[in-house]
Amino acid sequence: MSLHGQYDSQNIFALILRGEAPCYKIYEDADVMAFLDIFPQSRGHVLVIPKASQARNILDVEPATLGAMMSAVQRLTRVIVDELEPDGVQVAQFNGAVAGQTVYHIHVHIIPRWEGEAPGEHGRGKADPEALKVLQARLVERIKRS
Repeated sequence: MSLHGQYDSQNIFALILRGEAPCYKIYEDADVMAFLDIFPQSRGHVLVIPKASQARNILDVEPATLGAMMSAVQRLTRVIVDELEPDGVQVAQFNGAVAGQTVYHIHVHIIPRWEGEAPGEHGRGKADPEALKVLQARLVERIKRS
């Protein structure tokens, strides 16, 4: 898909927001929703999406929405670092297919990284649903305490 185009209201994130597709939600407020990536690049890989915007990427998103997203990203990154104790954390946002974007609803990745684990090493398939449920519960509880 190109960098420019029409928003597809049937993309997976739009379906999740409408409750038509499941997710392992860890956080939601008036502006954003965050959930575990089911094809994680590492344990604790979280996606943060705006709830009301139909922006495909950073070129389309409203500045206030982007600000709300990044505020949530910062808060959730702190929670993930406190709970999972990674050696580092990657925050990424992709725009267009050649940049690595696969879902055309703006989103930010929070990806914990551990020494000795190469980027992408963990992400070789779909995560175990039971492991995601356990991690979801841990992160939700930590968010409640933050």
